[in-house]
Amino acid sequence: MSATVWAILPPIIAIVLALLTKEVYSSLLIGVFSGALLFCNFNPLTAVETTFDIMGEKIGGNVDILLFLVFLGIIVALVTKSGASAAYGNWASNAISSKKGALLATSCLGVLIFVDDYFNCLTVGTVMRPVTDRYKVTRAKLAYIIDATAAPVCIIAPISSWAAAVGSSLPEGSEIDGFSLFLRTIPFNFYALFTLLFVLFIILSDRDFSKMQALELSGETGIDANAASDEIVSSGKGKVTDLILPIAFLIASCITAMLYTGGLFSGETIINAFANCSSARSLVLGSFFTIIFIFLLYIPRKIIGFTEFCECFVQGFKSMTSAIMILCLAWTLSGVCGENYLNIGGFVSALVNQHAFITTLVPFLFFLIALGLAFSTGTSWGTFGILIPIAIAIFGYGNMLVLSVAAILSGAVCGDHISPISDTTILSSAGAQCNHIVHVSTQIPYAMCVCVCCGIGFLLAGFTGSGVVGLIAGLISLAIEFIIITKISKKAAAEA
Repeated sequence: MSATVWAILPPIIAIVLALLTKEVYSSLLIGVFSGALLFCNFNPLTAVETTFDIMGEKIGGNVDILLFLVFLGIIVALVTKSGASAAYGNWASNAISSKKGALLATSCLGVLIFVDDYFNCLTVGTVMRPVTDRYKVTRAKLAYIIDATAAPVCIIAPISSWAAAVGSSLPEGSEIDGFSLFLRTIPFNFYALFTLLFVLFIILSDRDFSKMQALELSGETGIDANAASDEIVSSGKGKVTDLILPIAFLIASCITAMLYTGGLFSGETIINAFANCSSARSLVLGSFFTIIFIFLLYIPRKIIGFTEFCECFVQGFKSMTSAIMILCLAWTLSGVCGENYLNIGGFVSALVNQHAFITTLVPFLFFLIALGLAFSTGTSWGTFGILIPIAIAIFGYGNMLVLSVAAILSGAVCGDHISPISDTTILSSAGAQCNHIVHVSTQIPYAMCVCVCCGIGFLLAGFTGSGVVGLIAGLISLAIEFIIITKISKKAAAEA
């Protein structure tokens, strides 16, 4: 079953079940177990052992991310308990005077936090949730804005964990500089650029459609009932600065930790330090030192008491249990489809190599394959690692390589954006405290609109050999979509 078409079955089972039943945990577990059964030739006992072997490997390999989530949950709990979040909400209600302003502020904050998508999702959600709630923004809309300004921003930011992931995806011994290749792909990373434009259009025009519009018109919020029941009650006397300073310290300490783990203090250049850093360990270090900073900021000033400070450790951990559970199951599903088991990447590699002769279609095909692979595995970075070496093997170095790598990055982010088992999608739901399946189902129509424009762009870019032509074609098709969406939205609103 390894490296065959059967390798794509487990993620399909998990995704279809999740969308049909609205139960994420059981759907992921069934998907994982079905993959283990395929790998073990339908021996149920061996399949169970294999499932937990993979789960142990994945949790162990991603323990830094889990620690970061716990630490960030504690930070959120501390800031909320201190009353700083409430103070910010009161201040923002005066500074921000409309729903549109709240959404614009959310998107701007998402763009500003470009270092890492995990950090982006949870921080933006925590800071902006009270403000968007005040202006009756649905949690599904908030989750979409968070998600759309997380990975799409990180993938065009030279100083980010994603830039490092792309650079590290080049095969060993390659003479191509990964960072310069990444920089050249930025103007042609259609999905990232078009998504940001799409977000601006949705906010400024105040036009929704499909399931998002239905949710808006119904008056429902899409809130995660479990997250809502765990809301932390404010009991401190914190001010706006007690929110801003911890977040600013967290950003600064995470960036400093990235430079540290990348070897800046051992003689490496800044660019090499970001390229070689351990982003997960850096986030752990940054969040850990932020907790110490908050202790020194709050306790001496008696913003909260020592007992309340300690209580936030448990409350912060509890607030992240749902996201941690989903992530662990999603990682396990990715593992069972990985190189050592069903090897979905091997199947895709063989498929691409068999059709590599259609040169003009290669950017478009890479976009579609990256989209499908990221959607089914829930990982962009894994998709980079599989497809970028193939693109280099086909084209060497040149304009078509840049277009193909840009197509891979666009497709991977698009697939990651719409996948129910993607880390970023899961954390966007957690940050907004939105029901996960509600977030996925309302986001997919928006993402697919952008996806169509990207497909047109990469198709024409491949035929003409010009990324600029593809960019112009994509922008024109996006403008046409804006006109169509406006008409559809007006008609639906009038009928409601």
